[in-house]
Formats: sequence, C-alpha cells, structure tokens
Amino acid sequence: MPRPVLDEAHIHPAVQGKVSTWNHDIVRAVQAAVAANPVVVVGMAMNPFPAKACKALDAAGVAYNYLAYGNYFNNWRPRSALKMWTGWPTFPMVFVKGTLVGGYTDLQTLIDNGELAALLG
Repeated sequence: MPRPVLDEAHIHPAVQGKVSTWNHDIVRAVQAAVAANPVVVVGMAMNPFPAKACKALDAAGVAYNYLAYGNYFNNWRPRSALKMWTGWPTFPMVFVKGTLVGGYTDLQTLIDNGELAALLG
C-alpha cells in the first residue's frame, strides 16, 4: 500500500537534515516500545479514545504498554511527527506485534471478531 511521501530528491539539501531529525526522539521512543511489547497504545490526555482502547484491552485480558504524549494544549508538534511517521491521523495509535492496526474502533473490531487473539496467538 504505497502512500504519498515527498521524495528526498525534492527536498533541498540545506533542509534535509532538519526534515530527517524533526522530533525524531518521540518516533524513536515509540519504535522502541513497539519493538519491545506485543501491544502498544499511543495516546494523549483529554482524548477519550485512548482510554477506551485501554479499557477494551483490559476487558479482553490483553496486556499492553501505554504511551501518553501531552494533551490538546501541548506537545502537538511531537505528536504530529508520529502522525507523519505512521500516516495515521488520530489517537490512539494501536500497534499489535509491530503492526499499526488503527485506533480504538479498529481495535474493538479486532477484539470482537477474534482477530486480535489470533494476531497475538
């Protein structure tokens, strides 16, 4: 599934370094968590959907690692780096065995149809 990403050939050399390192710390932290944990939920305070995802996982008896990054009033720039990295526009971002499976509604669908258990099996 190709998605549009600006080719490096179309980024001026003077800004390539800035583009490649912009808020890279948050992306690396999430990458490390995703590599180390079977289920990771990335969310933010004040947004009810990350909490719903965590409650759904709790109800399903699935252990997870939760990473929270700010709220609607702060840390929006670092969170945008996550959105650009994944291509996913909203929070939460739910990863299962290294794969982005979507947000709360997508996670609940996987739980309801038994696919989450199969992915973790």
